[in-house]
Amino acid sequence: MRLFFTLMVSPLILLADLEVSGHLDLDSQVYLSAPTSKHKNSFTAKQTLELGYSRDNLNIFTKLYAQEDYYDTLTQEEHNDRTFIRADELYLKYDFSDDSVKLGKSIEFWGALEFRNIVDAFNPDDFRVDMFNTSKLGVWNLAYSHFTENGEFSLIVKLNEPDQKMPASPYVYYFLPEGIAYEKSLESSDGTQRPSLYLKYSGTTDSEYPLDYAFIYENGYDSQRYFTTNATAISAPTEFRQKAYLVNKFMTYNTLVVDATLIKLEALYVKVDGQENVGDYSHIAFGVEHTLENFENGAALGLIAEYYRYDTYEDDKYSDLELFETMQNDIFIGARYTFNNEEDSSIVGGVVADTEYAEQTYYMQFESRFMEEFKVAFDYYYVNPSQSTLTAYKLLGKHQRVGLNVAWYF
Repeated sequence: MRLFFTLMVSPLILLADLEVSGHLDLDSQVYLSAPTSKHKNSFTAKQTLELGYSRDNLNIFTKLYAQEDYYDTLTQEEHNDRTFIRADELYLKYDFSDDSVKLGKSIEFWGALEFRNIVDAFNPDDFRVDMFNTSKLGVWNLAYSHFTENGEFSLIVKLNEPDQKMPASPYVYYFLPEGIAYEKSLESSDGTQRPSLYLKYSGTTDSEYPLDYAFIYENGYDSQRYFTTNATAISAPTEFRQKAYLVNKFMTYNTLVVDATLIKLEALYVKVDGQENVGDYSHIAFGVEHTLENFENGAALGLIAEYYRYDTYEDDKYSDLELFETMQNDIFIGARYTFNNEEDSSIVGGVVADTEYAEQTYYMQFESRFMEEFKVAFDYYYVNPSQSTLTAYKLLGKHQRVGLNVAWYF
């Protein structure tokens, strides 16, 4: 717990308008099916601390995250290398009448779908956190936004491409093959400090069937990366390293409300700039969520269906398998039940069926509050990987887990 005490007692600027919030989590998982070389459980203490200061049109915000893995307190051979402190956000924002400027480190969320947001590409994932509960790395950027009556135009310059660190191999979600080391320093086409430029326009229609939409153009490094190795013609690989490459990327995400039905679309097309291993590709996801509300006490049941399609367009370059893409031709069928009680209880789950490689992922998540300041979450995941094709889930192996998270909010 030493990391969390460090965060809590660290010096703070004493300002009258300073807002402090956060939560402390105790997270546990038991792996009922996992490779014999991996730990059969995981116990992690986590803390999120948010500090916000506002004065007139000026806003300053920071978000700190820390976690400590139980196995990192044991012998070196047992270590998961999942103990760290991370500054997710640290930015200054100034608002004008119809404009705003933001400078610093931030996390931006883009997307509309339930199971996976394929256009949520601004921030890389942190591999040291549970793969089924995405955690994003903050990136340094400069953003200008102009607000219209029904929309917002933004110009964003991402100033760097961060490394993605990996846990140690005893952790069940270290997904590289046994005996393969991971070199965390990112290889890139034009240096990791090469800026990436984003133009984004989002808005909503004032009509009988409201439409929320967003269109994004990027010139810079793609969110999708691939692995290079140190293999030669006479030696097998012993080390993997990530490679970032330049693209022109077009993205959109949209939601349309038709009575009790929500129609969702996310899509992207990528034109790759002179990369010998990765060619142009597209990713499209379409979803429908219909809500039934004729239940006692105002409860609601949402029925969800989504389809994901990933295509590459150059046969002599990496396919979805080499790029570890898991949602290349998949259908998600699920449901969300909201209890509408004082505890804000809800349960969501479903199955993802890969129609090309015959693999399935089943999951269920339950969340509820108690004593106002506490939140409990339970989840279950079962992954049945392909039996014939070396997919990303095949490398993980047949996987079954139950998890429990208890969090105190302040």
